[in-house]
Formats: sequence, structure tokens, C-alpha cells
Amino acid sequence: MENNAEFEHKISVLGSTGSIGTQTLAIAREYKGIVIEALSAHSNIDLLEKQAREFKPKTVCVTDEKGAKELKIRLADTNTKVLSGKDGLIGAACEKNAKTIVTAVVGISGLEPTIEAIKAKKNIALANKETLVTGGHIVTRLARENGVKILPVDSEHSAIFQSLEGCRSKNEIKRILLTASGGPFFGKKRDDLRNITPKQALKHPNWNMGAKVTIDSSTLVNKGLEVIEARWLFDTQNIKVLIHRQSVVHSMVEFIDNGIIAQLGAPDMRLPIQYALTYPSRLKMKGNELDLIDYSPLTFEEPDTNTFSALDLAYDALKKGGGAPAVFNGADEAAVEMFLNGKISYLDIADAIAAAMDAIKTREDPSLDEILETDRAAKEFVRRHYIS
Repeated sequence: MENNAEFEHKISVLGSTGSIGTQTLAIAREYKGIVIEALSAHSNIDLLEKQAREFKPKTVCVTDEKGAKELKIRLADTNTKVLSGKDGLIGAACEKNAKTIVTAVVGISGLEPTIEAIKAKKNIALANKETLVTGGHIVTRLARENGVKILPVDSEHSAIFQSLEGCRSKNEIKRILLTASGGPFFGKKRDDLRNITPKQALKHPNWNMGAKVTIDSSTLVNKGLEVIEARWLFDTQNIKVLIHRQSVVHSMVEFIDNGIIAQLGAPDMRLPIQYALTYPSRLKMKGNELDLIDYSPLTFEEPDTNTFSALDLAYDALKKGGGAPAVFNGADEAAVEMFLNGKISYLDIADAIAAAMDAIKTREDPSLDEILETDRAAKEFVRRHYIS
């Protein structure tokens, strides 16, 4: 396929003002065949207005009600419809002509619009890992029932997805090797982290991400979420995390004959985003070439779970199943917010998750309402009880 020649794809982007969202639109800018049908943001109406004027979507949503009212006034001279709140986000996810929904919102707020988009038979380019972490049993079942593809956007899951191309049966898979950069505090011990500030934790060595994901990367919570997400994407719990500081080997699959297939690329999210949008085709890309000499040597190490205990907590949540991953995720969301606001310490994040997982009982096969209630309970536990 030539660069733009015969490619046309209509998409909606939920979370268009964030890191993944803006990179998705940069790809749409490069490939004119990608047509934007809907956009959404939480509150960044300045950037959302610019995006709406450039891409001329049929619908935009601002989940913040006040921001939505302001944007509606600003876009009064256009044909773009402005929606608001959770219902508006679902409306953007289900925009009639969109074939694929890029779910790049942060947190459990991505779960309900993803479910409704699947019911509307939209393919999902999944960048919101919390969707599968908290509701994987629901989302994957609905995707099968509706003939919908879930195409991973996270670089690690895209790497696994690409490494599995040509795999004829899941019985050929021995295990998944999920790589992690190790974050800004790799090599440090627990005592070294007692006085870490948000500013220090937000300095990721390889990736440019939003605040929540960057903090989660530093604690290895993000890798724990990715382990749980991989379980649902690839139908296996045999997942090993390896620290790979160069962030060039994005992940690997080990097969039963002990062969390993890996996907390599520059530490850049554009490739996995583009592949999710153009699958099964590959289009040319400018500017992200990988020169392996620049990254030599490539190294791999075991994660230090004595220092970064949240990774083991994620494996515990995966083993327990049911609503336990929703507790893990909800407690982390609340704890990261409190850390960024100076209300708890860096080490309190993992401790808060552990306390919530001990305190909150969950069901084995929770409904959507029960997942959302578990999420609320976990957040409430951390906010009200942990630091008292």
C-alpha cells in the first residue's frame, strides 16, 4: 500500500488532548485517509477547540460540564456538535460513521464508553488499559459476541500482538515476556524513596506520558496494570516482567519450542498507534527509525519487587480475579492523586493499594455496576482511611 493512496479509515478519539490522543491526530495529519468523526477531552477546551477546527469532527465531547458550555459558544460558527459529561463521552464513542474508537482517556472512565462502542460494533484501538484491568471479562465477551476487534495501542501489547502474527494456536505460546523501562528510580532501594517528590517521579527516562501514567511507571503499577491487561488480550496468565532500560524491545513472546519473537522499535508511541489504525496493513512512517548501534548494549534484568512492591500486588489481583483488579486500580488512582497533591508520600502509594486490597471484599464475576461500585469503594477507602 502506498503512503496514502488507497487508505481510508474513519475514527473517533476519546482523550484527544492527552499524549496518545495528540499523537493519534499527528498520524491523521500525515495520512489524510484517516477521517476524524469525534473527539473528546476532560477540560482542555483550548486545545480541543483547535483540534475541532482543524479536523472538523461531527461531534466533540467535554466531560467537564462548565468547559462544554464554553466550547459550545466558541464553536457556534461550525457544524460540530458539542456534548458533555459521561453521556456525551458515550455519544462520541458511538458516533455513527466511525469504524474504530481510539480509547485514550485515563482511568476507569474509559470502561463504559468502550462497552457501548463495542455494542455499536466499533473496533477498539485500546490505549486505556483500565478498561481490561477492571472489566476484562465483560469487554472481551462483548467483543466476541459483536465481532469486534480489540487492537492494542500500548507499545508493549502492540509488540506482543505483532509477535503473535503467524502464530496458529495459543497452545504454541509458552509465555509472554513483558518489558519495562524500570522508571526513574531503577536501582534504588525502599529507603532511597522515602522523600521522593512528585517532580522527581514525573521525570521518566525514556517516555513522554501524562502525569498519572508517569507516576504509575515509576512505581511499576503501570507494568502491573499491563500484566492484567495482557491476560485478557492474549488469554494467558503466564506473563513475566523484565526490566529493559533501553525501551527498544517493546515485548516478546516465548513459544513452546523455546524460540522467542520480539518486536523492536524506537521509544516512540507513533508506531503502535499507527499499526492499530492501519492493521493489518503497514504504512510508511517518517522520523522514528531505530539505529540499534545507538542503543547497544540491550540489557534485561529481574524487577526489584522488594522495593517496587506494587508489581507483586498486581499479580495478586490477577490471581484473585473477579473484582480484585478493580480494587488495585481504584486504590492506585486515588493514591496517585493524593501523592500529586502532596497529601501522602511516594511509598504510601503501594502501601495504600495493599491496604485496600486487604480491606475490600469483591465478587468473583462482577457486573458493570459492581465494578464501578468496587472502584468507588477502593478510592473512598484510600481517601478517607489510609492516612488517618
